[in-house]
Amino acid sequence: MPTPIRAHRAAGPDDNAPHILVVDDDSRIRDLLARYLHDHGFRVTTAIDAAAARATMRSLSFDLLILDVMMPQESGLDFARSLRSESQVPILMLTARAEPEQRIEGLETGVDDYLAKPFDPRELLLRVSNVLRRGGTAPAGEVRMGDFIFHVTRGELKRDGETVRLTERERDLLRYFAQRPGMPVSRHELAKDADSGGERAVDVQINRLRRKIENDPANPVYLQTVRGKGYILYPE
Repeated sequence: MPTPIRAHRAAGPDDNAPHILVVDDDSRIRDLLARYLHDHGFRVTTAIDAAAARATMRSLSFDLLILDVMMPQESGLDFARSLRSESQVPILMLTARAEPEQRIEGLETGVDDYLAKPFDPRELLLRVSNVLRRGGTAPAGEVRMGDFIFHVTRGELKRDGETVRLTERERDLLRYFAQRPGMPVSRHELAKDADSGGERAVDVQINRLRRKIENDPANPVYLQTVRGKGYILYPE
């Protein structure tokens, strides 16, 4: 049975509001954080552990992760360490302990900030806002490439307000690159996805995607080739 993922779906925040993933095995903390952040204008999805977080991150893009340190199977620090090998999404770590050694380990891993439990909700809100501001991700949710705008969460590509049809694979590729703007992504990494067809198929899919987002696909401006490394997206 797959690890359950619970999304907070109440109405309120704008579609372009920063999207936060709360990862905590304590249901009470998850629900309290989701309600509080939602009430203050953020879109929120929750996951009970690292496995659930990975599953939901395959289909959704997030502007910030709020991550508990002490979780079963895989700790928050281990998850953050593995995540940093493929994504620079900002991470705010929640911890019941505030020892300097643990904070230093987290910061070396790539965590952006720490907040010790119990905490004042107002401090949480302040730290969330500061991390998003430093990361340049508030507001977020859209990637612009000239006349084209890709809405990451909805998986919609538009040009001058008109929807551009994408295949499921093209949508997945754009989401993948949008989560790593300015970061080279190897063909091998892209080919690891199920049913990708291998690295040669990735090249074909990239060429097809370029025909939809580049004015001159033969001389791409936004989705460029990195010799010996793969591909890189340079949004505006």
